[in-house]
Amino acid sequence: MPTPLIKICGITTPEALAAAITARASHIGLVFFAPSPRHVPPGQAAMLSARAAGRIARVGLFVDADDATIAATLAAVPLDALQLHGAESPERVGGLRARLGLPVWKAVAVAGPEDVARARAYAGIADRLLFDAKTPKGTLPGGMGLSFDWNLLAGWQSGAWGLAGGLTPGNVAQALRQTGAPLVDTSSGVESAPGVKDVDKIAAFAYAAHHA
Repeated sequence: MPTPLIKICGITTPEALAAAITARASHIGLVFFAPSPRHVPPGQAAMLSARAAGRIARVGLFVDADDATIAATLAAVPLDALQLHGAESPERVGGLRARLGLPVWKAVAVAGPEDVARARAYAGIADRLLFDAKTPKGTLPGGMGLSFDWNLLAGWQSGAWGLAGGLTPGNVAQALRQTGAPLVDTSSGVESAPGVKDVDKIAAFAYAAHHA
């Protein structure tokens, strides 16, 4: 199995960023969604982006954000890709990709086979699909440590994609063996408290993924 890409999402401090780089992660996620405990204001995000430049790819996470919000963020914070984690339609994904000239990832919330089938509407439009666990209504759209039945992804072959949702140092190797995911994404799975990254857990996650 090829070495997977690794995204450490919800980076908020230079220490966590350094840990992700040292662990040979391929991407970090900067969260631009105020209700999240991992939200980073523009000034802090700009500092982290500058430190990451040329060392690790920077993905900005947005949830049903309007054009003005995304444009203002990009003016302050250089990013290498956008991750849309809300109810954005295929048309919205394609429109942003065309206007901004940046790769756009689309997170797909999964609870059953119908959700995986729905993801096919984004294939060929989003640069990467990210299968994440569906969260209960009225809660955050991700970062809650929930997982889904990985068997639902058996045979998925449509373009670039990744696996998220409840991945930890203890289960990421099994997730990779079971799904063959080309990218794994973790957030709460490498934290000591909501929004507080644990550098040892980041190292352990990346080691387990690299040696799956």
